Amino acid sequence: MNLSFIDWLIVMVVMGGMIYSVSFTKGLMKSVSDFLAAGRTAGRYVMSISGGIAGLGAITIVYHLEMGYVSGFALSWWGFSSALLILFITVSGWVIYRFRSTRCLTLPQFFEIRYSRRFRIFTGIIAFISGIINFGIFPAVGARFFIYFCGLPEDIYGISTFPLLMIILLSISLYFVYTGGQIAVIIADFFQGVFVNIVFVVMVFFLFFSVGWNQVSEALEQTPKNLAKEEIKKLEMEESFLALSSIEKDEKIQEIHIRYENSSRINPFKTSHVEDFNFWYFLIGIIGVMYGTMSWQGTQAYNASAKSAHEAKMGGVLAGFRGLPQGLFFLFVPVVIYVFMNHPDYQSVATSVNATLDGLGTDTLRSQLRGPMVLSNVLPVGLMGAFVSVMFAAFVSTHDTYLHSWGSIFIQDVIMPFRKNPFDKETHIKVLRYSIFGVAIFIFLFSLLFQQNQKIALFFAITGAIFAGGSGAVIIGGLYWNRGTTAAAWTALSTGAIIAISGIIIKQISNDWLIDSSSLGGLKTIILYLKNINGQMYWGIGMGASALSYISISLLGDTHFNMDKLLNRGEYANKNELKIVEKEPERGWKIFGMGKEFTPFDKFIYIVNYIWTFSWTLVFIVGTIYNLSNDVSNEAWMSFWKYYLVIQIGMALISIVWFTWGGFRDLKVMMVKLRSDERDHSDDGWVTDNS
Repeated sequence: MNLSFIDWLIVMVVMGGMIYSVSFTKGLMKSVSDFLAAGRTAGRYVMSISGGIAGLGAITIVYHLEMGYVSGFALSWWGFSSALLILFITVSGWVIYRFRSTRCLTLPQFFEIRYSRRFRIFTGIIAFISGIINFGIFPAVGARFFIYFCGLPEDIYGISTFPLLMIILLSISLYFVYTGGQIAVIIADFFQGVFVNIVFVVMVFFLFFSVGWNQVSEALEQTPKNLAKEEIKKLEMEESFLALSSIEKDEKIQEIHIRYENSSRINPFKTSHVEDFNFWYFLIGIIGVMYGTMSWQGTQAYNASAKSAHEAKMGGVLAGFRGLPQGLFFLFVPVVIYVFMNHPDYQSVATSVNATLDGLGTDTLRSQLRGPMVLSNVLPVGLMGAFVSVMFAAFVSTHDTYLHSWGSIFIQDVIMPFRKNPFDKETHIKVLRYSIFGVAIFIFLFSLLFQQNQKIALFFAITGAIFAGGSGAVIIGGLYWNRGTTAAAWTALSTGAIIAISGIIIKQISNDWLIDSSSLGGLKTIILYLKNINGQMYWGIGMGASALSYISISLLGDTHFNMDKLLNRGEYANKNELKIVEKEPERGWKIFGMGKEFTPFDKFIYIVNYIWTFSWTLVFIVGTIYNLSNDVSNEAWMSFWKYYLVIQIGMALISIVWFTWGGFRDLKVMMVKLRSDERDHSDDGWVTDNS
């Protein structure tokens, strides 16, 4: 095994602390709303931290290490381009504020109120299928990480370690969900989130002082030459190349050298070598940030758990600062992993890692496990245990959240709409638990049997697009446009689902069959072209086609929906709703988007957010303009990345202290409210009036 006694002791202590944290939730769950949305008592800080760690996950860490290894520093630059868009989303409360104002527990519940019950059932089915398939590889990736990182044996007392480990980890996640529903999920995820952020920053500090900056520069600068050598080596083994004349061979080799002269893992304006995770990947992702706000139901319970729409909005504003430790980790650690694998000073590390990777069956597995295997070779005693604990916390936090979300969605949005009457409270919670257990069984079997053939991030994109490809148009149109029709909603969601499912099916077609040109040559050529389109591109195509169909079909209708009733405004205002003001925020300062519901500290946070965002946006704009007219050296870019890294480290430290203090304060208030507040047992997701 790779872990020492001290490392295992750290893991055991963290695991025990996580399980103990759930004990705080005993006796607090008194209603269906408590199980589904923590009684709508979560404050901004605890909600932000919990939601952040839920979205992280062990699989997310693995795929960010995988993606960052390929792209280096270069493509981090394009992340600045989304800053203004994210700022608009957060300060305006884009989608989140209005959705929270509907008081819906799930998206399909909203779809019934806004469109129809049949459409709710349809969206519930599509969301459920998309979610559990997307979720399906989580246990496998997590289990493989623990096996290879910790150096666990292939079997324990004759039982295969891989399925056994998945069962143990899923059982712990189920325990969290069963004990206190969303209350337990939020509280456990809060403690996990604080711990994870601290370890991330400590790891960055260790690696920053373990690897010289000159070594980082040297390794990244050699990338074009190394990539060219690899491609030439592959080319020289091809029979078609061997048949060429000497002059033709030289021309082919020269073409490769010229192509890679304009490539870099340092300079974001030279990324032609990057496959999949290139400019277009990030552009689609940026568009998806706005289009897909609230589209992914894995985090719906967090939005519903906020004690007010304003708190949900502020949680979104704070997310950018809360995510600084995670962003710091994903910026720097993958680059250091690349250095260990490619710099001659660390040849022994690369040799050891490659020896392990060579024993894996597929390129997909080797790509996923390269980063974890490097870290297992370079992290010291203590930090090894801390990182395993981080991965354990990330695994459990994501799994308890997604088990809760997808299990709840199946009951709330597929089963309940078929009933004439709602469940009683006890039966309702019981069937929710049955459904959650069923989801756990499915993802266990899926992870055991499914053969993944593309990078994790791209698998996420295409499977998530089954629902998220079309749902964005339906959500945005439903919340902001009274002309949006039910027919348009059906068309948009169906279009996105069909495009994504087609992409998934095409990805599974054998290359051997496609290469055989003896029959159906024209069709196979088309299929091969479609197969080479990655998952992110399918998501982009789905978003565009769905949005266009929603607008077109809606314009053909003549419907004007009552938005005041949907959003509980005016005469339809819900008197039981905890509000700071009685209406949606006014534009007191139109430029800043702050109304009467803002406290002085809320305004301070907003202003700091504006300054931080506009500063990096200005850097992006000026830097882009300058680079388009000037050839900036790798040395200059490396200086920029070093200063940027130092700034991020400083801000990450501030973030940890700030959010830990605010989170514990929110947690105290939340516990008091859950112990003392009367429950509205009718708040269970049942829709009684769809007029």
